[in-house]
Amino acid sequence: MRLVSTVLGTPDPRGLARFYQQLRGWPIGTDEPDWVTLRPPDGSTGLSFQLEDAHEPPVWPAGRGDQQMQLHLDIEVDDLDAAGRVAEAAGARLAAFQPQDDVRVWLDPAGHPFCFFV
Repeated sequence: MRLVSTVLGTPDPRGLARFYQQLRGWPIGTDEPDWVTLRPPDGSTGLSFQLEDAHEPPVWPAGRGDQQMQLHLDIEVDDLDAAGRVAEAAGARLAAFQPQDDVRVWLDPAGHPFCFFV
């Protein structure tokens, strides 16, 4: 068995794929209206984006009764501030709650949390 991809639900698969393409620099593989993939050139685990018309963005941090995140992505970077500028330019927003000084939690355009760390 080999893990091929992590799948994120979104009302806009192509838009979310373009966002992560700007962050990761990976080429788009499959490109259909309801399913888009990003695959790293080295063949390692990629990202996929699935159409979910009824997508409800998770709340970060979630409280009782809130839509909870199902997963988040951890992305190692060389510089938190520089990576943050790239993320913001691509369409991410910095989460209001930051649990650690050496990690930055961002929200992608569909509301999925992801973390930058050095």
